[in-house]
Amino acid sequence: MRKRIFSGVQPSGQLHLGNYLGALKHFARLQEDAECLYCVVDLHALTVPQDKGAVRAHTRATAAAFLACGIDPQRHIVFAQSRVSGHSELAWLLACVARLGWLNRMTQFKEKSGKHRENASLGLYAYPVLMAADVLLYRATHVPVGEDQTQHLELARDIAAKFNQEYGEEFFPLPAQVTTGAGTRIMSLRDGAKKMSKSTSARSESDMGLIYLTDSADDIRRKIQKAKTDAAPLPSEPAGLAARAEARNLVGIMAALEDVDEADVLRRYGGQGFAAFKRDLADGLVATLVPMGEDITRRLAEPQALDQLLEAGAARARALAAATMQKVRALMGLLG
Repeated sequence: MRKRIFSGVQPSGQLHLGNYLGALKHFARLQEDAECLYCVVDLHALTVPQDKGAVRAHTRATAAAFLACGIDPQRHIVFAQSRVSGHSELAWLLACVARLGWLNRMTQFKEKSGKHRENASLGLYAYPVLMAADVLLYRATHVPVGEDQTQHLELARDIAAKFNQEYGEEFFPLPAQVTTGAGTRIMSLRDGAKKMSKSTSARSESDMGLIYLTDSADDIRRKIQKAKTDAAPLPSEPAGLAARAEARNLVGIMAALEDVDEADVLRRYGGQGFAAFKRDLADGLVATLVPMGEDITRRLAEPQALDQLLEAGAARARALAAATMQKVRALMGLLG
């Protein structure tokens, strides 16, 4: 099979710097040597309560961000998950192949459900199976995911292998992880122990801990200036960041933004305080994010055009999905 990449972004809030450095920046590069499907995974957003108007708005905003980051919707497929029914159908069929013990080992459910596990939705528990269906529906060979999703990709491989074994044909490829390097885990600017997340509950803390893709230059500079650090100067080598979560996060952001190693950043700033470093980091972020944010804003001003683009992508995705589902139904003994 030709190299085929599938990846998705959940429309559960405004996209931020962590989404860009951990995913979107790499999506544009990956499209150069593979067939790519980039999906707004709106069904995944429903695993927790959502306002329907917000889901639609965030779906469009995510699609606009895909385009602003350089994804070509003519060469590749950009679409919303819910517009291709094969995702839901295959998720059920694969749920009949997956084993309960496999899902019980998924650490993200434990983290997200917390002390309220019995009140969590079945969707939140089973969404790794839907994630596997997302990938296998298109028989993707490669998936770019951050370290927090590695366990889910391993589950998709286990499900694919089990399906192939049970039905006697090597139909599903075992998707490989695409390592995206620096930037796969960006932390909050206010707490280096917490991931930068658009779902942070404390709104004021969220706003200062996050840099949104549509933030103004002034907002970006203010957030970097107020980003939590410590009193010590920057170290000269990465080993010196080991016990300094906030410093390491900022150094990691600059490294990911500039496509260099942490060591390269520290060779420039080691032994200095944070003032010049933060100024340069803010300049780099403004130069990258502000034009992107302006592009997103322009596209969101034309929602009908975004909807048409998503529907055109969904039509292409449905054609690929139909071929997969026809074969899966036949292997499983279903009519049609």
